[in-house]
Amino acid sequence: MDYDRLVALRKQSAAWRLLTANNAALMLSFLNKVFVEQGARSVAGVELVERLDDELFALNERLGHGTFPQSAKAYLDDWAAPGNGWLRKYYPPDSDEPHYDATAAVEKAISWIRSLEERSFVGTESRLNTIFDLLRQMTFGTETDPEARLAELARRRHEIDLEIERVEAGEVDVLDSAALRDRYQQVTDTAHGLLADFREVEANFRDLDRDLRSKIAAWDGAKGELLDEVLGSRESIAESDQGRTFQAFYDFLLAPSRQDELKTLLAEVEAMEAIDEPDPRMRRMPRDWLEAAERTQATVRQLSDQLRRFLDDQVRSEDRRVLELVRAIETHALALRDVPGVDLVAEIDAATPAIALPMERPLYTPLVKTPIDSTSIEAGDEEFAADALFEAVYVDPARLTAAVHDALGARTQVSLAETLREHPLEQGLAELVAYFALPDDGFATVFDDHRQEEITWIGEDDVQQVATVPVVTFARINPGIAWATDQKKEGR
Repeated sequence: MDYDRLVALRKQSAAWRLLTANNAALMLSFLNKVFVEQGARSVAGVELVERLDDELFALNERLGHGTFPQSAKAYLDDWAAPGNGWLRKYYPPDSDEPHYDATAAVEKAISWIRSLEERSFVGTESRLNTIFDLLRQMTFGTETDPEARLAELARRRHEIDLEIERVEAGEVDVLDSAALRDRYQQVTDTAHGLLADFREVEANFRDLDRDLRSKIAAWDGAKGELLDEVLGSRESIAESDQGRTFQAFYDFLLAPSRQDELKTLLAEVEAMEAIDEPDPRMRRMPRDWLEAAERTQATVRQLSDQLRRFLDDQVRSEDRRVLELVRAIETHALALRDVPGVDLVAEIDAATPAIALPMERPLYTPLVKTPIDSTSIEAGDEEFAADALFEAVYVDPARLTAAVHDALGARTQVSLAETLREHPLEQGLAELVAYFALPDDGFATVFDDHRQEEITWIGEDDVQQVATVPVVTFARINPGIAWATDQKKEGR
């Protein structure tokens, strides 16, 4: 890194600005306690204000009143300001209360601070073994010659056979305490680093989402060109190196056998005598990984929901109008910036309170209770009760959704008629109607009211039934989301 690059990085990097901030020690200690050590991914504003207020009270009592004069809310607003970018302040769906989450810059700053601490034990052997293993995986994974692959596999089998012979002869190589501590140190560092990387992956997806929505809002061309641009961008997100790597990790982590193996291995390692003080965060690391991965998947799902909303003509026109107003305000502000005597700080009057007179409210109307006489209860007809139970029809939407995914395969869309040819109706009209309202994030149901088609099936008494319905097409929304959804449903 040269001088100019470091100067530019100092201005752009939020982690660098955090380390040089006035209250860096307060920020790092508090954010590390809440979002790193306790693994919180989203904290309500009221709860975070209370926790920071307790922290400030304890520090002021110990260091002297006036050390941190501002309120807890003022500190949080400053840390979440756009110019700082140390806390992400947002409103979850169906909530009017702000929530906070640490950004990737906080993880980077805390990681660098931890590297400054002196360690009583620094292991090197395990990291060297890891380098060799990774190099072997890279060379073996890119080898296309079958003979070379067979030779490598034969070499591994020979090493395993030799080890088996030594064990059968009673020669068992056991790791000593130093080797165990070395490997445990590397495991904890890698696990914490992986959890920290999730914040950066989620932030990258959010940046891609923000750029995509800005492009849609400011689009002035034809809608067909917009769809090509949007779908191309969405495909590039799912097929990028980061997207493929994340999906591979998510698939690996969702496998129940891997989760059980990971929990068992962690419990056995923590019970070893050589591990004097196990890291308490490692006990919940698999759960934290799953929660972080699910939040990243939720960001991708949110991108699909916003895509549907932005493709609506009315919403696009409203967003374009908002952008025009914002640009006009910015233009006027820039023109008046250097004019002396002009104050660019604008104030908005509070909203007019709604007036509701007490006499406008309706009077209370007591509910009329229907009298129930249970003195003369008679048993019903057993045959009627049995027939009523067996006549009840329940259509499983999960089975129909799986049928649509199976019919889609590698295609981007499939019609209802094609789906029914591969998966005929089993429950008649009720199952046909259920196909019209399948809830799934992987595909959208498109109706063409200008065209009709006939759906036939064999009903009761082997009588053919015919229904005339609009042409229905199931169109895949996002391959990455459909893939992750299928993996989760299969329990992999």
